[in-house]
Amino acid sequence: MVTSTAVNMYPLANYTFGTKEPKMEKDTSVADRLARMKVNYMKEGMRTSVEAILLVQEHNHPHILLLQIGNTFCKLPGGRLKPGENEIEGLKRKLSSKLGANSPSFQQNWQIGECVAVWWRPNFETAMYPYCPPHITKPKECKKLFLVHLPEREFFAVPKNLKLLAVPLFELYDNVSRYGPIISTIPQQLSRFQFNMVSS
Repeated sequence: MVTSTAVNMYPLANYTFGTKEPKMEKDTSVADRLARMKVNYMKEGMRTSVEAILLVQEHNHPHILLLQIGNTFCKLPGGRLKPGENEIEGLKRKLSSKLGANSPSFQQNWQIGECVAVWWRPNFETAMYPYCPPHITKPKECKKLFLVHLPEREFFAVPKNLKLLAVPLFELYDNVSRYGPIISTIPQQLSRFQFNMVSS
């Protein structure tokens, strides 16, 4: 795990983007997702998920890489950990599954940095909070957001049914209606870091 207060950001043009087979979502609706979460909770207990904050720069502005499903919904790359799985190893596995090339000869070396935010889902509802309410003894999900330090050059293989967007940080700020409460607070979470804009 890398810890540092400085984050190097390289130009978006340094990165290469290809495609791979579609990765279908397990759920077609939010209600389906919550129902599946309930079933899994009965079997495995609290869901633990990890998501990656991948930063690049364009015109010296920090941009974050988001996966877009359909025309509106955006999410961070990542997902649910297996029971007992290490958070760092699990996030590397999820990143390779979501954005890594399907070639065994090409192994990405994901540099997982600090955990910048922890969100809790108290009940089987969509609402998540950046704290666990004191009356909740059995939260249903804990989601951790990690900063991932990208190398100067990298290849991303994007599933054909998703788009990978580079969204400027200023567009996320306070934009809950478009990006939801978690992604829209990422600019505040990153405010303690020093951004180094590295030109190619």
